[in-house]
Amino acid sequence: MNILVLHGPNMNLIGVRASSIGEHVTLDKINTALRREACQKEVTLKIFQTHDISKAMTFLQRNRNWADGCLISPGAWARSGFDLLDTIQLCQFLTVEVHFSSDYDPSNFGASSIISESCISTEMGPPIKAYAKALNFLTAHLSSN
Repeated sequence: MNILVLHGPNMNLIGVRASSIGEHVTLDKINTALRREACQKEVTLKIFQTHDISKAMTFLQRNRNWADGCLISPGAWARSGFDLLDTIQLCQFLTVEVHFSSDYDPSNFGASSIISESCISTEMGPPIKAYAKALNFLTAHLSSN
């Protein structure tokens, strides 16, 4: 099973937000936890983080024939990423959207996400737990089909 992980804008700085609330979460720690979980499930991941929506679209397009599904944390793109939404729809792989609890997402992007209309689920919570729930949901869904 092959799954894409797309981290949206400012995810490289999640450690800054985490430290302001007394936590020690970084993008590297999120990716390590995802890889560990994926290894246990015999899942191959391709992980990509960008601030540039055109690079995100290219990542999805180039991997559309490889991937069985996708986890995406769109951040601000959740409200303005119509071009990303179109790409997700065109690539036609199952997608789970990931948003973080309010401590990590004071703008509450997940509450009004346009991306969610093309997703089979939206998972929310602290970053590592939200991604774990998303990966578990997606792999269970893919395995049942």
